[in-house]
Amino acid sequence: MAEGDWQIFQLNELLGNFSDKPVEYHEFLRVPTLNCGLYRLQSGARDGQVPHDEDEVYYVLEGRGRLRTEDGERDIQPGSVLYIRADSVHSFIEISEDLTLLVFFASTPQ
Repeated sequence: MAEGDWQIFQLNELLGNFSDKPVEYHEFLRVPTLNCGLYRLQSGARDGQVPHDEDEVYYVLEGRGRLRTEDGERDIQPGSVLYIRADSVHSFIEISEDLTLLVFFASTPQ
């Protein structure tokens, strides 16, 4: 296996990159067909994201709130796995406990 074919990330180290901003995203991996990051929204924060060009999967590490999509709203909590189709309108609302989400974006190579 060539150098760069794999990487190991420690969640506690990645979480250490956050400050006290109400909304933060930190990407920690970008390769041609995938990028990954951590997204944090503090309780009461406004999620201002717009639809993305890639499919994405969120895994809720901590916190509680609701996911709003074109199809309605759903409660989310630790352990929730969310799939969002590319170009879908979505946002996190009613964040009652600080949310931390592991995010995977699937990219199609150009």
